[in-house]
Amino acid sequence: MSTRPTDTRTDRYFAELSGALRAAEVPEEQIARTVDELRGHLAESGTAPEEEFGPAARFAASLGGLAPTPGEPHDAAERWTWTADLFNDRRMLTVHGDQGWEVEHLDSLGRFVCRRAPGAPLAWEYRRVVLSGRRRAKVLDELDPEGWELCGEWLVYGYFKRPKAATDGPAGALAAVPATPLRRLFLSRRAKALLAVWTVATGAAYVSLGLPGLAMLIALGGALSAVYTAKLETARGEVAAKNEKGATADTP
Repeated sequence: MSTRPTDTRTDRYFAELSGALRAAEVPEEQIARTVDELRGHLAESGTAPEEEFGPAARFAASLGGLAPTPGEPHDAAERWTWTADLFNDRRMLTVHGDQGWEVEHLDSLGRFVCRRAPGAPLAWEYRRVVLSGRRRAKVLDELDPEGWELCGEWLVYGYFKRPKAATDGPAGALAAVPATPLRRLFLSRRAKALLAVWTVATGAAYVSLGLPGLAMLIALGGALSAVYTAKLETARGEVAAKNEKGATADTP
């Protein structure tokens, strides 16, 4: 049974659709006319836009014939792969997302494999959440209605993306496109300090224990890092949920 979409959900959908069409260099007049016609159709049918038309970016590709279909390669798209430590990845995702880089997936080494559409690409926003065990289904159910798409997983983390046009409207399209970065590794100061300590520790382990000891130390370090950062993420989430609950209770 169809349900009538909320105004916020519908506005978010058409903002993403408009941004994708704009990135495909569809004239503004045509975009406005198309959106008005589609809104009128939804008003008559009473259905949700995703239910009626499918994902906004994919629908834009079928309308304009110029925008690349999400999840599919584009011959003229730029390609770039980079990585960062867990203390710095979210900040760098924000920086690179604002430059139009869309994460396609994470490779086996945990690197972000990205593409950037030709012309006027969309800006992207990202978020990282703990995605393991019982949390997985809950997180996916919460983020999917907000337009977040899972684009990669590493250790206990899931990385999600969505075009900024979904929240910023026309501001989600880039007016200027920076050059592809030359760097591929972005480490925080904390990571550099830990790397220095880790180098000394692994050298000592190799000298005293040989390859088996070195392998054990590397495995232990990776496990402790994952547990520690996951604990931090969970604690932050609990604090945020508690603050939100308190704010709701204080609202008259």
